[in-house]
Amino acid sequence: MRKKITVVGAGNVGATVAQRLFERGYADVVLLDIVEGLPQGKALDILESGPVLGTDSQIRGTNSYADTAGSDVAIITAGVARKPGMSRDDLLFTNMDIVGGVAGQIARYSPQAILVVVSNPLDAMAQQTLEVSRFPRERVIGMAGILDTARFRTFLAQEMRVSVEDVQAYVLGGHGDTMVPLVDSTTVGGVPIARLLSKEAVERIVQRTRDGGAEIVGLLKTGSAYYAPSAAVAQMVDSIILDKKRVLPCAAYLQGEYGIDGLFIGVPVKLGAGGIEEIIQVRLSSAEKAALNKSAAAVKELADVMHSRKT
Repeated sequence: MRKKITVVGAGNVGATVAQRLFERGYADVVLLDIVEGLPQGKALDILESGPVLGTDSQIRGTNSYADTAGSDVAIITAGVARKPGMSRDDLLFTNMDIVGGVAGQIARYSPQAILVVVSNPLDAMAQQTLEVSRFPRERVIGMAGILDTARFRTFLAQEMRVSVEDVQAYVLGGHGDTMVPLVDSTTVGGVPIARLLSKEAVERIVQRTRDGGAEIVGLLKTGSAYYAPSAAVAQMVDSIILDKKRVLPCAAYLQGEYGIDGLFIGVPVKLGAGGIEEIIQVRLSSAEKAALNKSAAAVKELADVMHSRKT
C-alpha cells in the first residue's frame, strides 16, 4: 500500500511539489487549497501524465481537510507569496494566521503525520506549526537549508566551472539575510574553497546566496521561486518516506543544541521514517558560531513578535 502525502496550497510551490512527488510513484498525493476548482484542476492535469510517466500513483485535488485524513506526510506551502520590495518578514502576521489554521486541521485529521513547513517567513512559520499542532519536535521540520545550500552550490559551481555534484557545502541558520554558509568546510572535489577562490569571490557568492530568493522575486515581478524550493521539499520527503536517513540542512526546533534553545534554526539533521532522527552538531569556527547566534537572534525577534500578538 502506497503512503499518503498531503500538500496544502495549490499555488506554484504546492502544485510543483505535488507534481514531483506524484512522479516519484511511491505515494498517493492529496492537493488541497481553499480556492474551489484550483486543486482539482491541477491534480487532474498531473494525474493524466501518469500513463506517459509510467506511474500508477493517484493524486486528487480537494477543498476539504477530511480528504487528507491519515496522511503520512503533510507539506504546508499555503500563504501569501512575496512581492518585489517585500522581505520574508513582511509576511509574518498574514501567514501566521494561515499556517496556524492549516496546522490545526492537519493535526486533527492526521495526528501521526510528519509536517514539512515551506511557508515564509520559514523559521517563524515552523514555530507556529509546532505550537498549534502540539506535535513532538521530531515531526515538524522546516524546508530552507536545502534550498539555500543548493543556491550556494550552484553559484560556486558556475564560478569554478565544475559539476554541482562535486561542490559540498552547508548553509545553516535562519532562512533570510542572516543565513550562515559554512565557508570553512565548503569543498570542491575535497579541496577547501579558500584554496581555490579569492576571499572577495567567496564573499560575493555568499551575498548572492543570501539574496537568492529576492533576486528571483525581482526578476519575476509577480511571484517567487518554486522550482528549486519544490525540489528541496521532494528531497526531504524522499528521505522520510524511503527511510533514507539522509543528513540534510533543515530548520529544526533546537533545545540546547548549538547553544540555542526554543527556536527553529537551520542545522544538519538526519531525516528518516521518524522525521528528525538526530540533530547533527558540526564543529563551527568562532566566526561561524557568532554568525549562527546572530541568525538565531533575528529568528527570536520574529518569534517574540508572534508571541506578543497572541498574548
